[in-house]
Amino acid sequence: MIAATLYRGNAVENTHAAHVAVVDENGRLLHSFGNPHRVTLPRSAAKPAQAFAVMETGALERFGFDDADLALMCGSHSSEPRHIERARAMLAKADVSEDDLRCGGHPPISDAVYKDWIRRDFTPTPVCSNCSGKHAGMLAGAKAIGAPLDGYHLPEHPLQARVKRTMAHAVDLSSDDVQWAIDGCNLPTPAFALDRLARLYMKIAAAPEDTPLGRIHRAMTSHPELVAGEGRFCTLLMRAFGGALVAKTGADASYAIGVRRPEGALGIAVKVEDGNLAVLHAVVAHALDLLGIGSAEQRRALDDFRNPPMRNTMGVTTGRLDVTLTLDGHA
Repeated sequence: MIAATLYRGNAVENTHAAHVAVVDENGRLLHSFGNPHRVTLPRSAAKPAQAFAVMETGALERFGFDDADLALMCGSHSSEPRHIERARAMLAKADVSEDDLRCGGHPPISDAVYKDWIRRDFTPTPVCSNCSGKHAGMLAGAKAIGAPLDGYHLPEHPLQARVKRTMAHAVDLSSDDVQWAIDGCNLPTPAFALDRLARLYMKIAAAPEDTPLGRIHRAMTSHPELVAGEGRFCTLLMRAFGGALVAKTGADASYAIGVRRPEGALGIAVKVEDGNLAVLHAVVAHALDLLGIGSAEQRRALDDFRNPPMRNTMGVTTGRLDVTLTLDGHA
């Protein structure tokens, strides 16, 4: 279903289909748009469950990883100096090296960082990957279970077998009901129904603080700058809600949110069909408006993303993004 339309002048330039699933504290579908059961690759939105699998190995306690380290494991960072420094510190804590990483360097998500790299003629190495925190955690997890570091990223590695079991359990599916592919960072990445992604984040929001999922919630909401970076949607959203909301984007326009509420946690998952991240952020902002999540003041933190104007290279406004998302209720 069409959730947003991009206009150039008064002419339609693009239309964008999306799907939304909202579940309650029991995993029951409350609201939807499009197909809430669309099989979806959450990409980096699945990182908290992958981090959960690493936690189950005992690696965090063995190597002294703190909540900030855990936040970076769950994050898709902007390759800011603080992100790279923390990833290197995690490798040092686990007594592994950057040479052991099986993610590659790439241009950073942050435009400011990219400009700095160009000025310095800097070539990114694996620790600069936006997924380096996850990979550092995976190396620590492999070491904690006595598995080889070599091949830790491969689907048949003992650590990835654990990740697959944990992932399926976290979304209340059998292992056979989760499909797997290879992510951009070279690790296995799951695919399952969109409402199951919402269910995962509902569980994170509902988890008591003394549980692994509760610690993931605390880590991500206490360190939103490590989950994304300055000016990024995830960071601004979690900062605005001050611990009441945990959120994470995934490549190619998937998004997941867990909301803590006195009347019970909510899980929200969104997928934009054409992978457009600007449309994704706008749709998520409108979904929060429609659901009445938080206060109007909290949601104003997303104003720059909600209906972004389209401008050309001279700064002239050429069009607008019109979001027409609605949410159907389910009995």
